[in-house]
Amino acid sequence: MAHSNSDSRQGGPGGAGPGQQFGPGGNADERRAPGMPPADASDPQTNAYAMDRLSQAFENSARRWELIVYPSLFAFIILAAYGFYLVFSLAKDVHYLAISVDSNMTVMASNMQSISDNMGQMSSNVRTMAVGVDSMARDVSVLEPMLTTMQGMDHSMQSMTVTTATMRDDLGGMNRSIGRPMHFMNSFMPW
Repeated sequence: MAHSNSDSRQGGPGGAGPGQQFGPGGNADERRAPGMPPADASDPQTNAYAMDRLSQAFENSARRWELIVYPSLFAFIILAAYGFYLVFSLAKDVHYLAISVDSNMTVMASNMQSISDNMGQMSSNVRTMAVGVDSMARDVSVLEPMLTTMQGMDHSMQSMTVTTATMRDDLGGMNRSIGRPMHFMNSFMPW
């Protein structure tokens, strides 16, 4: 009998398992676990039992999936909200940046316009200066003969200086020659 009890524990819900043999005078219904319906597939009790087992397995599987899906869904919602906040703040920062760049570009455009005007004035001034330098070059070319005349005057002045120095030496010698006799004659004069 012990052998037949172990054989009944090996059987599945649908009847005897492979290699299970029933003892003499025994049937599959007597060796079934308690609460299991008979092995007849057309029996409504067997179908209800199978559906009950299927629904229990489905509920257990659904509970396991709920433990995974709900926290994942909650984390996804949090991450989506944080991503929306990041995108919103980035869009706001880009809007402020666009406004700042637009105002700075307006100021820079006005500055570039004033720089262009100043460059035009500087170009006209440089053109006037070039004309003045050209006229100075012509005046200097006119002054070259004058420079030659000035050099001749310099030589003449040098010769006059030499002549004046010679005259001074001659007058000094004459003064020394006449000074003594005149000093002697002055002593006889009453005045």
